[in-house]
Amino acid sequence: MKKAFIPLLVVSTAFLVTGCEQQQPAGTNQAATPAAPVVSKDDAIAVVNGQFISKATLANLEKEIAIRSQGQDIPKEKLVEELVQRELLIQDAVQKQLDKSPEVLANIEDAKKSILTQADVQNFMKTNPVTDEEIKAEYDSKVAGNNAIEYKARHILVKTEDEAKKIIAELDKGGDFAKIANKQSLDAKESQSGGDLGWFVASQMVEPFSKAVVALEKGKYTAAPVQTQFGWHVILREDSRQQTPPPLESVKDQISPMLQRKKLQTMLENLRKQAKVEILIPLTDEKPKADPADAAKPADAGQPATEEVVVEEAKDASGNVVEEEVVGEEAAPAPAPEATEAKPEPAKPAEDKK
Repeated sequence: MKKAFIPLLVVSTAFLVTGCEQQQPAGTNQAATPAAPVVSKDDAIAVVNGQFISKATLANLEKEIAIRSQGQDIPKEKLVEELVQRELLIQDAVQKQLDKSPEVLANIEDAKKSILTQADVQNFMKTNPVTDEEIKAEYDSKVAGNNAIEYKARHILVKTEDEAKKIIAELDKGGDFAKIANKQSLDAKESQSGGDLGWFVASQMVEPFSKAVVALEKGKYTAAPVQTQFGWHVILREDSRQQTPPPLESVKDQISPMLQRKKLQTMLENLRKQAKVEILIPLTDEKPKADPADAAKPADAGQPATEEVVVEEAKDASGNVVEEEVVGEEAAPAPAPEATEAKPEPAKPAEDKK
């Protein structure tokens, strides 16, 4: 099967601004725009009407394509041809003096601002790297110092409170929790797991369920049914233990970018505090003020005798058009929908884990 090539000309418009390190074509405003780095023949991959295309430009395009094509291999001749086509378009645009049009100049200025913001962020991250000491301190306070308790529990899930109460009465008579779960629990009939939820921390469960588990003693089940959005539960707490934190090396790559974001946020907050900022537009939409003169007019004042008919689209909760409604004349009432029994889909509380 042949691989479909990506239409390179539309892969990245930003590349046209950032990627072409070349001599400025004749006719550009040298005073207003700093001269781009001069590319020598030794550092070029091609020359188009006397303009060199640098090796760095090709390298940048290769990196960009590798990210956007998700590993698809693009032949180098395709990439080189892409850069030649871009250079031809640039030269043609300059010849037509499109580079002097207000719209193009505004777009270039916007692109320049975007590039500068990214450059400043990258420079900050380079000059303020996260240290191993900072990672260790964060690990000790947020991970190793987290004395969370894990619980091991089983549950029986049914639709009604009465069903749950009957199950509790059966357990009080010595019934086997796992066998009852396999027979009656909505999420254990097929799995035959005995309602086993494994080990979890309280925060992974919905609140009524987690509170009930925490309040139970080891080996005890709930004396009263517990209601959640999934139904009614009878819960057995089998065991509990102190949670073992993961080793530092296994979470280091997760902690580092989080600390880097914190540093960047602090830098931005400091810049904001030092700056003089004045917001010149309202930040909330103001509703139009009612004309006091209109309040004194009858409701039909100034209206034509013929009633205006406006057709509006009626939409359901998903935004789909379901019918056309006529506004301005009496419409026949819509027939009432047939009543259907709501059947909640059974789900395990454990699936509510974050």
